[in-house]
Amino acid sequence: MNVTFRQLRLFLALAETGSVSKAAAATHVTQPTASAQLKEMTEAVGLPLHEVISRRVHLTDAGRQLAQTARAMLAEWEGFEQQVDQMKGLSRGRLRVAAVSTAKYFIPRLIGSFCRLHPAIDVSLEVLNRDGVVARLRDNRDDIYIMSMPPELDLEDEVFMENPLVVIAARSTRLPARPTLAQLKDQRFILREPGSGTRMATDRHFAKRRFRPDVRLELGSNEAIREAVAGGLGLGVISRHALQVGKDIRVVDVEGFPISSRWHVVHPRAKHLSPIATAFRAHLLAHAGKP
Repeated sequence: MNVTFRQLRLFLALAETGSVSKAAAATHVTQPTASAQLKEMTEAVGLPLHEVISRRVHLTDAGRQLAQTARAMLAEWEGFEQQVDQMKGLSRGRLRVAAVSTAKYFIPRLIGSFCRLHPAIDVSLEVLNRDGVVARLRDNRDDIYIMSMPPELDLEDEVFMENPLVVIAARSTRLPARPTLAQLKDQRFILREPGSGTRMATDRHFAKRRFRPDVRLELGSNEAIREAVAGGLGLGVISRHALQVGKDIRVVDVEGFPISSRWHVVHPRAKHLSPIATAFRAHLLAHAGKP
């Protein structure tokens, strides 16, 4: 097969955008050129690589395999380029980070301090729910992944910061002093959506104590939970990193809380980290939690 790196980058853009025109724009070529290049790749492979359904591009099985192979090849090449730059005394390149949504309250600060040390580095940060980050992890789409509940995969996994989960309530909510969970059985709860790291840790904590919360709402963001709690709709459980205590919200000192949770930095064990990704991982481990 005769396929160029430029064509591989175009195909990856197609896989990520689901659109020939967007893939063309992302790789700075015209749409006719992109279409011609994709046709050449299909002919070189000898199997259909994508199909259009309802005006959106969907990869075939062969296309998905090609996308995975292309990501691995381009990552290896970028790592080689960074190693050559290091030999030349340079420090430049690209860092790709995917983080779960709650990490947005601290990860930009850590990326910022890293970039001050390495100003020639470009950083791509994807902030998604846990399912989205796990999907990117399975597809090997980034260098580093930040989450509180890593999946059962073959990973290099390091804890770099605590992630305590606390109970919050509207200031007007009347509760016993340092209540037990049993004393909260009549309270309504507002929790993160099933599948989020916060929800998984909360459910485990409740199950361990044989407590079944009366769940009034399941919401997909910490901001929505804070607003619902401030409106008096119930008690919430969120990460202390997402906490913004104001005149309408307070932390409740519930027995057994805060729930002990931790932030993890992970990547597939078989992945060879680039020099930049290795340096960023070390930066997280050294500087997380510091002012």
